[in-house]
Amino acid sequence: MSNDHERYARFELDASRAAAAIKDADDVLIVAHIDADGISAAAIASRTLDRLGKPHDVTFLKKMDEASADYVNKSSASLVWMVDLGSGYLSYLTRQGVVVADHHVPDPKWMAGQTSLFDFSGLVHVNPHCCGMDGSGEISGAGVTYVISKQIDPNNKDLAYLAIIGATGDVQDHAHLRFTGYNRRILSDAADNGDITVDNDLRLFGRETRPLTQFIQYCNDPVIPGLTSDGTGCSKFFTDLNIDLKDNGTWRAWNDLDDNEKDAVKISLIEILERSGSSAERLMGEVCTLTGSKKRSELRDAKEFATLLNSCGRYDDAPVGMRICLGDKNALSDAAKNRSEHKKQLSIAMNLIRQKNLVREREWVQYFHAHGEIRDTVVGIAAGMILGLDGVRNDKPMIAFANADDGVKVSARADKSLVIKGLDLSFAVKTAAEHVGGFGGGHNVAAGATIPAGREYDFLHMIERIIASQIT
Repeated sequence: MSNDHERYARFELDASRAAAAIKDADDVLIVAHIDADGISAAAIASRTLDRLGKPHDVTFLKKMDEASADYVNKSSASLVWMVDLGSGYLSYLTRQGVVVADHHVPDPKWMAGQTSLFDFSGLVHVNPHCCGMDGSGEISGAGVTYVISKQIDPNNKDLAYLAIIGATGDVQDHAHLRFTGYNRRILSDAADNGDITVDNDLRLFGRETRPLTQFIQYCNDPVIPGLTSDGTGCSKFFTDLNIDLKDNGTWRAWNDLDDNEKDAVKISLIEILERSGSSAERLMGEVCTLTGSKKRSELRDAKEFATLLNSCGRYDDAPVGMRICLGDKNALSDAAKNRSEHKKQLSIAMNLIRQKNLVREREWVQYFHAHGEIRDTVVGIAAGMILGLDGVRNDKPMIAFANADDGVKVSARADKSLVIKGLDLSFAVKTAAEHVGGFGGGHNVAAGATIPAGREYDFLHMIERIIASQIT
């Protein structure tokens, strides 16, 4: 497409076709992914159907594979609405009455077999990649679902904030320190509706809930010399600035500080980075606050909200995450155990990778195998977090393996700069996985697969060949 207007118009036309199919359905089965993006998308779809008066059920899937496709094909519902998954397995979906609202790279077999651009075997497919857009950065699965919802009824604009939560969970604001592409339209809807405010601030995690020392201590993008991973150094940092760490015995968080205190911290952090020869560019950027949530609530900052949803999905409790999105006041307490376990498992994963020096380097990739010591639902997050830290290179993709119930989970992550050189992890992971008898797909900078146990090195050999051809 020659410009954004044309691309977006084509995309919205696809969404309108999906909206028509949904409005014509008698009943609907929503099938969603388990991460923050999928949970947000499921909440948007469910609320949309509630407003239409359509009976519906919701099912969450950890991944798409042949068994998942078979489950969809055998559904007795009038229509199946798949959100944040499905695009990579279109050729396996054979039933009539399917709407796929996804942002992952589409199944090339399906693309090659299309006879009609919009409709193939009773399937309506809405995906930014089909309209010349980048699904890894311009719009998330929740965003695609929101656009369909808005086509059903413009009053569903009040669901835009959930699409931003989904995009935040998929770190779509990471590369440019702000949302770009169609995400900006969605963000504008959320802001116009009064649900989100956008500010330029420190982009560290925990603006509402983390004590100040931890807020700085766990910063790793960028790494701040003398402060990152040093709690004592962080305490001294605030003391030297005459900033109290507590207020009436309660630990203060970043958003408890006044503007003068915040400015002093920002200036000092920038000076520390510049003195060390490091760039301060990634320290500041766009942050989103949900105005309808209480201060010091983990639902007030978009990153914290998304992390809470991820903690539900990664521990087999995605329905609780959806209840949170839909405003269930009791769901937060139900999610507390998931949140605690998520933090614990990520800490275990990061410590394990470092202490056991698990990362190994090959010519074109680096990798680690966690076997059964890291949960397969968090190994991808750990792979992304470790990339570029503590001597781990960020100019090679990271391939992570972990044991799963149905084989070996593969998670691949890469720095966005490699995409400019030609890297497409979605194609590489999918092709390498199929070569060893598995299934996979995803985005150009983040992809995943499940492969048979014992085929890990065959997978590495094949994906290296593919990545070498892409980058060179």
